[in-house]
Amino acid sequence: MKIESLEEILKSNPYPGRGIVVGKSDDGENAVVAYWTMGRSAGSRNRVFVTEKENGSEVMRTKAFDESLIAGDPSLIIYAAVRQLGTTHIVTNGDQTDTIFDGLKNGKTFEQSLKCRKFEHDAPNYTPRISAILCVENGAFEYSLSILKSEGGNPDSTIRSTFEYETPQKAQGRFIHTYKGDGNPLPSFEGEPVCVKIEGKIDEFANKIWNSLNEENKVSLFVRFINIKTGEYNQIVINKNK
Repeated sequence: MKIESLEEILKSNPYPGRGIVVGKSDDGENAVVAYWTMGRSAGSRNRVFVTEKENGSEVMRTKAFDESLIAGDPSLIIYAAVRQLGTTHIVTNGDQTDTIFDGLKNGKTFEQSLKCRKFEHDAPNYTPRISAILCVENGAFEYSLSILKSEGGNPDSTIRSTFEYETPQKAQGRFIHTYKGDGNPLPSFEGEPVCVKIEGKIDEFANKIWNSLNEENKVSLFVRFINIKTGEYNQIVINKNK
């Protein structure tokens, strides 16, 4: 299998949309997850990532940078993007983070939890919902990725794909994002998550991603490195709006 350069992919695409990368660090010690937002409109660009404590757990949310600029349906841009349930970390590009969190709490699987959801209601784009869970426990690590998308832009037809990775290899990850590129309407991601290199410590990895995203369209970036042996983690948040 060919391992792609994440930086080259991002530099060659001015608008991959929101993206998630999950994998294992090059030293094999950490589970790695990154999530970023991008935007073409003033509303989409009017966001920052913020972290809050909720019931003893850290939650990362998107928040409006300028409250006066909020218009339309804020649920598509304001949501909890990262939650943790025990040893499971949940990262998504929408409010399905809460759907997965509640489903897992009630004994459902990742796939079962998302059965009640579909792509976003933002016609004519029908933006895919992309989601990830990372399970880090007792020195073991596995993860799954999901994409819910319309079939050819048909609002009545949903394609549901889940990809499970039971034995992640060090220095490798999988990359999934919302759009193939810019356009009107925006063309949805197609195919399997892309195998990409994961190199460097957390700050190096975060800077490579941030510096590779289109300067005009990038909004925020979140990166978390989770120690596979201890479950403890470090994270970095970068916001363009300051």
